[in-house]
Amino acid sequence: MIKESLPRRRESRFAVLAVIAIALAACASPIQENFYTLSGPQAAMPAAGAAPPSVFVGPVTVPEAVDRLPMVLSTAANQVEISEAHRWAEPLKASIPRVIAETLMRELATPDVRFARAGSQLDADFRVAVEVQRFESSLDQGATVDALWTVTPRRGKPRSGRSTVSEPAASADPGGIAAAHSRALERVGRDIAAAIK
Repeated sequence: MIKESLPRRRESRFAVLAVIAIALAACASPIQENFYTLSGPQAAMPAAGAAPPSVFVGPVTVPEAVDRLPMVLSTAANQVEISEAHRWAEPLKASIPRVIAETLMRELATPDVRFARAGSQLDADFRVAVEVQRFESSLDQGATVDALWTVTPRRGKPRSGRSTVSEPAASADPGGIAAAHSRALERVGRDIAAAIK
C-alpha cells in the first residue's frame, strides 16, 4: 500500500503545480508595446535654387545610454527608466540623421541631401558630422538635445558649432516627447544650415 501511495502523491503534487503554472500564465498579460518615430519638418519643400548644393550627413553618434529601442525617460536627478512599453520604431542613429537631412533639404532648398549613421566616401559639396552628447527625455520637462557638429566644405576650412536645444512636450507622454525631440532636432538642423549658408 505504501509503495502505491507515493507515486499517487507525486502525481497529485505535479497536477497541482501544473494547475498553478497555467493559472499564472493566464494572469500574466504581455506588455502592450507602443512605437514612436522622429519626424522632419512639416513645411513643404521649397523650389530648388539655380545651383543647389549637395550635402551628406554622417557620421552621427548618440550617447550609449540612449542607444537602444526602449525609450529612456529621466525620472529624477541621476535616475532614468528604460521603458519596454514605449519604444522607438527605428534606432536613433538612423532617425536623427534623417531628421537633420530633411531639415537641411528645406532650409537650403536642395533635394540633394543624403544621410547615414556612419561616414561615407560619397562626394558632396558639404559633409556634416554630428556628435549628439545629450538626448534627454523627461515627461515633466520635455526634450533636450545637445549636439556638436562640423560642416566640412569640399573646398575651404571646416566650421564647427554646438546646438543646445530644450523643447517642452505638448503632452506629458512618450508621444509628446517624440514630437518635442523632432522639433529640437529641426532647430539643430537650422543651425547647421546657417553655417552652410
